[in-house]
Amino acid sequence: MTAFGTVFMPEMIASEYNGTQWSQPAVVPSDSLTLHPGAHVFHYASTCFEGLKAFRHEDGSINIFRLDQNIRRMAQSTRLLALPEVDQALLEQMILEITERFAGDVPEPPGSMYIRPTHIGTEAAIGKAAAPSTTSLLYVLLSPVGDYFSGGSGTLRLLLQEEGMRCAPHMGEVKSGGNYASALPSILQARAEVKADQVLFCPHGEVQETGAANFLLFDGDEVITKSLDSTLLHGVTRNSVLQLARDMGMSVQERDLTVAELLERAAKPGCEAALSGTAAVLAPVGTLIHQGRDYKVGTGAAGELTQKLRRMMNDIQWGKAEDPHGWLTRVS
Repeated sequence: MTAFGTVFMPEMIASEYNGTQWSQPAVVPSDSLTLHPGAHVFHYASTCFEGLKAFRHEDGSINIFRLDQNIRRMAQSTRLLALPEVDQALLEQMILEITERFAGDVPEPPGSMYIRPTHIGTEAAIGKAAAPSTTSLLYVLLSPVGDYFSGGSGTLRLLLQEEGMRCAPHMGEVKSGGNYASALPSILQARAEVKADQVLFCPHGEVQETGAANFLLFDGDEVITKSLDSTLLHGVTRNSVLQLARDMGMSVQERDLTVAELLERAAKPGCEAALSGTAAVLAPVGTLIHQGRDYKVGTGAAGELTQKLRRMMNDIQWGKAEDPHGWLTRVS
C-alpha cells in the first residue's frame, strides 16, 4: 500500500514574489525546485503551508472543501512569519487552476485529491537571521490519496505530556514545518517507551493539542476543546466538526481543560475522544497514558458519536448530503 501523501501529480503551479509583485502563475514540473543554498527558508525557516482536499461527486464534479478558510489561514501564517504578503485572490486562482488541470485524477470516494499550498522565503542572504526574506515562492502541489482508514480504524493511544510544549507558545497558530519538527522528539520517545501513537501536549496540566492534530472530548451532549489562542493551530476540520455538533444540538465548550478533568470524564461510560485533521477528519482515541498508567476513554473502542460526525463530514465532502454552510467550492 502506498503511504499517504507520497504520490504527486507530475506538475504543480507556482508564482514568485520578486520584492515588488507576484509573477503570473505558471504550471511547472513538480519533481524539483532550484533554490540558492543560502535561501532564507533553509536557514531561518521562513515557510508555511496548508492542507485541504478536493472530492469527486457522483455527478462527476470536483469540489474543494473549505477553500476560503484554508486561504485565510495561509495568509495569517504568512503574516506571522513576516513573509511577503500572499495575494489571496491569486492563491485561490492557483488552487482552482491546478486542481481543474488534474480533475480527471481526483480519486473516487473514499479517496480525494490532497492539495498542499506552500510559501517559502527565497532570498539568498544568510545574514538575515533578524530580518525577513524580501522574495518568496508560492506553489501548489497535488497528491491523490486513498481512504485514511484503509488499514483499519483502530483507536489511538495518547501520552499526556505535562512538561514542554508542541512549539513556541506564540507560534502555535502558524501552520509551519518547524512546529511539527519541534514535536517529533517527544513523539518518537513516546512511541518507543509506551507505544503511544501521539503525544497530547498538556503544559502545566492544561490540555492543548497533539503534534499534528486538535483534540476533542465528547461527554454526553457536550463537546469540549481548548479555546483558540496563539498556542495551538486553528484547525479548519476542528471548526467544521464543532459546527456539525452545534447543528446536532450539542453543547460546544471551547475552554480550558485540565488533565485531571480529562481523566475524570474519560472514565465515564459513553465518553469519547478524537483527534481532528484534514487527513482523517476524526480519529478515535481509545487510551490516555498518564504517569505510567493507561486510562481507557469510555470502553476504549471507537465511539458512535465520533463515527457519526466523521460520516456527516464525509457525506458533505462527497456530495451525498446537503452543504448547509456553503463549505464546498466547485472546480469543474
